[in-house]
Amino acid sequence: RSGLATGVFVAAILKAPTAGQASAPALLVADPSPQPAPWAAGAGPSGAAPTRSFKLPFKRLLLAIGLSATAYALALALWGDASPAAALQRLASWTGQQAAALCVLSYVLRGLRWRWWMARYQRRLGLLEGLRLYVAGYAFTPTPGNMGEALRGLWLARQPLSTAQGLAIFGAERLADLACLVLMGLPVLGWLLWQGPLASALAAGWSAAAVPALALWLAALALATLAGLLWVWLQRRRGRLPWLQEAWLCLATRPWLWFSWTFTAWSAQGLAVWLICADAGLDLSLWVAAGLYALAMVGGALSALPAGLGGTEALLTGLLVGQGASAGGALAVTVVVRVLTLWLAVALGLLCLVYSATIRKDISFR
Repeated sequence: RSGLATGVFVAAILKAPTAGQASAPALLVADPSPQPAPWAAGAGPSGAAPTRSFKLPFKRLLLAIGLSATAYALALALWGDASPAAALQRLASWTGQQAAALCVLSYVLRGLRWRWWMARYQRRLGLLEGLRLYVAGYAFTPTPGNMGEALRGLWLARQPLSTAQGLAIFGAERLADLACLVLMGLPVLGWLLWQGPLASALAAGWSAAAVPALALWLAALALATLAGLLWVWLQRRRGRLPWLQEAWLCLATRPWLWFSWTFTAWSAQGLAVWLICADAGLDLSLWVAAGLYALAMVGGALSALPAGLGGTEALLTGLLVGQGASAGGALAVTVVVRVLTLWLAVALGLLCLVYSATIRKDISFR
């Protein structure tokens, strides 16, 4: 459902080509190694890419930033154990700098993944150029449809992707992220079930070895059921959504490579969350802190809100409270985590976007 909404949203902001204007190339779904787009080889009357215009939601971005900052400040002021300024001082500490570096590493690894998928469509970018263009897409993450992330390959000034190709990479990114987050969160989900509902079974006389095994089995069964439903849904729509079939082809090409990049990237952010929790005095194991963060991210994504705003914060705060943190302490940790894992990316994205559009001129909105 989220993929369909993103596809419709992106299609709506692209102006249709005028009469006599070259249209975007047809997407080849039978060949796992697509050929260069016609304009890349100089095909057509002028050999130029079709002209497309983008209406970027700067007002919505500013609104999202303003509302989020206000909500964070009010929540910390009303329920936090310290003032908002005191809570955010952790960002300037040595631990905060380490966590920020880990988050930047996560962006770099996911940028390598995007750059590699771009090369699959014969768009070969230099290392720094590819990372810069990738990070620029984070500028509009907290907007409806994750617009900036969906348009990364479409707003290139030279050899932009077709709409279907851009959505294919976007869909592959989302599916890869979801798979790795679920893998990170699954052990913690089983552990939480063992601590919660299944703990009563242990008190009723079940063996200590059977309870965690049953918890993991139930979690795996739930995951398999969801994966099966998702697979059926995707199979029914692959014929009607060519970009979705292309996304599967992206994932089928050297899956060990994109999986290693993706899982390491999210693990780096999980390590950053653990460092922040430890700095706040929360006694959590590394795998528990990373798993709680992964569960909050998946839950936020299911809320269908831009960047999971509101849903991710509420889930992570509740999960931390469930592990013994005070409400104020958990809220402070959650705000610091979101500043580093979301808003740092937005800030870097805006810098890269402005630099790429005004100085390097390799991003065009026309």
